Amino acid sequence: MPKWFGKIGFGITQEVRPGVFKPVIVEHEYYGDVSVTVARTQASENVNDNIKINNTISIVADPFAVANFSTMKYIIYEGIKWKMSSVEVQYPRLIITMGEVYNGPKST
Repeated sequence: MPKWFGKIGFGITQEVRPGVFKPVIVEHEYYGDVSVTVARTQASENVNDNIKINNTISIVADPFAVANFSTMKYIIYEGIKWKMSSVEVQYPRLIITMGEVYNGPKST
C-alpha cells in the first residue's frame, strides 16, 4: 500500500474584525495510505474533458481534522489540489475519496 504525505485545505470561518466573519482556507499536513487509485475522464461541454480520480486516502486524524472534517475543501495529491467527494470517519482515521480538480479559493 503506497504511503502519502501532504496537505489538506479546510474552509474555516474566522472573525477578521469584531462582528465580521470571513471564510479562510487553512492547510494542515497529514500522513496516510493510498488504498485505491483510479483515474478517468468525464465528458463535459467544454473543449477538454474533466479529469476525475476516485483515489482513496486513509489519514491518521488529529483532533482538528476530526472536529472539522465537514469543512475539508481539498487534498493535495501528486502536486494537484483535488476536491473531496466524500469523507468517512473511522476513528482514529478519516477515509477521504477524491473527485475533480479543485479550483476554489486558495490558502494565504
